[in-house]
Amino acid sequence: MDLRARITDLMRPAREELAEFVAIRSVADARQFPAEECAKAAQWVLGKFAGLGFSDAHLERTPDGSDAVVGSRPGPDPDAPTVLLYAHYDVQPPLDDSAWRTPPFELTEVDGRWYGRGAADCKGNILAHLLALRALGDDVPVNLMLVVEGSEEQGTGGLEAFVASHPDLFRADTILVCDTGNAAVGHPAATVTLRGMVNVVVTVEAMASELHSGMFGGAAPDALAALIAMLASLRDQQGNTTITGLDNAQTWTGAPYPPEQFRVDAGVLEGVSLLGDGSVSDMLWARPAITVLGIDCPAVTGSTAAIVPRAAARLNLRVPPGMAAADARTALADHLKAAAPWGVHVTVDLEAIGSPFQAAVGGAAFEAMGAAMSEAYGRPMATLGQGGSIPLCNVFADTYPDAEIILLGVEEPLALIHAPNESVDPNEIRALAESLALFLQRYATLRG
Repeated sequence: MDLRARITDLMRPAREELAEFVAIRSVADARQFPAEECAKAAQWVLGKFAGLGFSDAHLERTPDGSDAVVGSRPGPDPDAPTVLLYAHYDVQPPLDDSAWRTPPFELTEVDGRWYGRGAADCKGNILAHLLALRALGDDVPVNLMLVVEGSEEQGTGGLEAFVASHPDLFRADTILVCDTGNAAVGHPAATVTLRGMVNVVVTVEAMASELHSGMFGGAAPDALAALIAMLASLRDQQGNTTITGLDNAQTWTGAPYPPEQFRVDAGVLEGVSLLGDGSVSDMLWARPAITVLGIDCPAVTGSTAAIVPRAAARLNLRVPPGMAAADARTALADHLKAAAPWGVHVTVDLEAIGSPFQAAVGGAAFEAMGAAMSEAYGRPMATLGQGGSIPLCNVFADTYPDAEIILLGVEEPLALIHAPNESVDPNEIRALAESLALFLQRYATLRG
């Protein structure tokens, strides 16, 4: 029986296995969900991989208090290349339960897709690892290492710090980061760039206290109006990010993202324009992008006829490869202060910062993965960027400069990761599992 047939047979019980995994509410934030749920998920992962030859699989406590599943599986030849498999078992909170069409922690099939929090990000990727290894059995000609972390969605950097302080534990020739995905169902892709990010809170202060708008409005400086003017200066009329000092003309050279497809994927309303003067790919993967995440100001309900003395906004700046995150942070802070009207007092406090990432392509592993995905999906592997950030990739690149890092996974636009109604197309799990199995079979030969 060939690999595709084996994996097809394995897919029949795989739904129940994923349902069991999704039912574990492994949100890595004890303020929202019990910590025992993440501990249960870690044990689930450990048991599954221990049963597939990772006899030394164990838990490692990382500096942020989360547990990572770590293990190894030697191949038949000690001199064969080593492949590190990465994924994460923690998930985003469900957010608004009422916005879900199905129970968030109960895997439910609707129109051929499997719905549930973590079904794609990232428990579906872990299932693909398991299916690939089960299909191969003992026929794995490389050495394997494993790390499945428990706080990727929380962004507290536990595994990043652990890798940096335990470099020999994860040293590999190729690192497969299974936490991204394809541009569309059935269209295989490797993610080769990740935008970095800068999160800041900008605070504007204008007066000592609120003032009656009837008595003082017109002459008294309004902190909220000042903040609105500052935020408006961050984009031009076309929606381009216009932060002084940041290059807004870079272009994307990989696979394009058709605007019509993007409108559907993003749920853009009829008559609403897409932003920017570049292509969708340029705007998503090659240029800086600013987003206002939240504003502290009086709510509409309960507001009074008063001038606001103090207002704040939380901003997220995505930083493309080729641009230093530290320089972007400085440019953003300088721009906000320069744009502030009326001499209002401005502070810009850094919340988080992460560097962009660009993977090397053209090596033996990249070639083997391209061939594997082409066979599994029936079409060539494309290269994509991703707007999100995975700081661990930079840690891997800095710690293991000679390793090839390949990002792939089951997540595609319809998966709605991080949002209500997350789902996975089971065909993506099957095709990724086949791709991983074919890659592990062929990589040693191509590298040699």
